[in-house]
Amino acid sequence: MTELTKDTKILIVGLGVIGGGYAKALTYSGYRHVRCITKNAADIDYAMAHGMIEFGTHEIDEKLIADSELIIFALYPTVFKEWVREHQSLFSPGTVITDVSGVKSGIVEELQSILRDDVEFISAHPMAGREKSGVEYSNAEVFRGANYIVVPTEENTENAINICKALGEALGFAKISTLTVEEHDKMIAFLSQLTHCIAVTLMNSNSEPNLEKYTGDSFRDLTRIAKINDLMWSELFMLNKDALLHEMDSFIEKFKEFRNMLEDSDSESMRAEMRKASAKRELFDKPKM
Repeated sequence: MTELTKDTKILIVGLGVIGGGYAKALTYSGYRHVRCITKNAADIDYAMAHGMIEFGTHEIDEKLIADSELIIFALYPTVFKEWVREHQSLFSPGTVITDVSGVKSGIVEELQSILRDDVEFISAHPMAGREKSGVEYSNAEVFRGANYIVVPTEENTENAINICKALGEALGFAKISTLTVEEHDKMIAFLSQLTHCIAVTLMNSNSEPNLEKYTGDSFRDLTRIAKINDLMWSELFMLNKDALLHEMDSFIEKFKEFRNMLEDSDSESMRAEMRKASAKRELFDKPKM
């Protein structure tokens, strides 16, 4: 495969909320051959009924896999690795594969080391998603204005990197960045994994009944991601354990500092921290599309 075009034969493996979002974004923007393999036949029916894919199957279709030029894996990291180990013999020479995995250490280098020489894996991470799982909750609009990260290694060719970036553009991402595996996992420990840890522990830190009857938007906004896929996120946390522990310790220290300002009635220091946080937060607002 040399470039991504509207006629590229694209296979999505795993038609959940992210895989479904990819299918919608690509098909609705004119890519004519978006197919899928997923374990639940009902998800195929849903996708076909909503015009998301050209066709799909819940079985390992050797002809479909061999006919695919770009294969996007929207699977849990360990399932992704097992799938490639078991079925890579079905890939056609020149196939490019990519992923949506939230952690790269222990995945990218391992897969590249076992993958056939005539197939290339270029890793990527869409920094967008939804709290609920399942293709019925997929939405291509979550990618618009969001960030997309390409994670190449020395094993990757410029051609595959460009194809991966073109995929991010086709999906509608506003900002496409490139990070190493190590840079990615350090960054994701803070920006994504720590925030989920905070949301989970905040939800579980108060056992008073009926709090949902009194809350305002600030609590709802801060804890939105506490509606979490425990199987997937616990796997991601363990895969990135050291980096996440480092960020958790840093957060605890910063929280203690802020607590001490309150205990000491140091309102000026608290206000300075608030102003600093407000200025930094402005940089994170999504651009208007």
